[in-house]
Amino acid sequence: MSNSMIALSTPISPRFEATGDGRLAGCAVPRADLSPRERAEMYQLFEEYFAGTSRAQFETDLAEKETVVLLRAAGDPRIQGFSTLMRLEARVEGRGIVAFFSGDTIVAREFWGETELSRLWSQTVFAEADRIRAKNPETRVYWFLICSGYKTWRFLPVFFREFYPNSDSPTPSHMQDILHAFGERKFGEHYCRETGVVCLPGATPLRAGVADITEQRLRDPRVAFFAQKNPGYLAGDELACLTEISRGNLTRAGERMLGMREGKA
Repeated sequence: MSNSMIALSTPISPRFEATGDGRLAGCAVPRADLSPRERAEMYQLFEEYFAGTSRAQFETDLAEKETVVLLRAAGDPRIQGFSTLMRLEARVEGRGIVAFFSGDTIVAREFWGETELSRLWSQTVFAEADRIRAKNPETRVYWFLICSGYKTWRFLPVFFREFYPNSDSPTPSHMQDILHAFGERKFGEHYCRETGVVCLPGATPLRAGVADITEQRLRDPRVAFFAQKNPGYLAGDELACLTEISRGNLTRAGERMLGMREGKA
């Protein structure tokens, strides 16, 4: 298996056909199909919540991604949220592995708490993982992400049973090797093997009020663990994280998000 980045062959969902009872509707589209207006709206939303960015930097980051999940509100043409995706391949201990890397991700404040982005993201990635394993059942597929804010990191314990790093158990050596492989492939010298943190020279930290870690929030053991693992989060340092994309690794909340427990309490 090649170590190169391969285009994510995500099936295109209908553009903004509302599903469920939420206020947002979403779709997954190839990055190349984004219109100039959509790109501008994405950057405007990103700049509202992240500091130290520029349109040029945003476009450079976007150019490497293959797929974009877009969200809009009913009756409003403006983009209210998005997440970008790319596929990475590598070999670890002679075995081919695949990871889906999440890039820039944000949802407008008035829609915090809605689940459309998580639902659409999970259905997109799990469908692609199924296609990969159908061609090669031995391939292990992972979600590789970096987090400068605790809110993103907390998606892991909500939806996945096993993920790393976590506060409950040390990272197994084989998972650490995979984290190192993708961390170094994606970020080179900016990824630190000793800490598992990515320190980018053009970091874009979250603006104040987006994901502040207060003394009250530090009472949550998971938030405290994130702050301990990524002490430079205020400067935009990113904690590298990994979890396997498999149905057996989903929590009940993850199963519901993927539609595996429809009609169940």
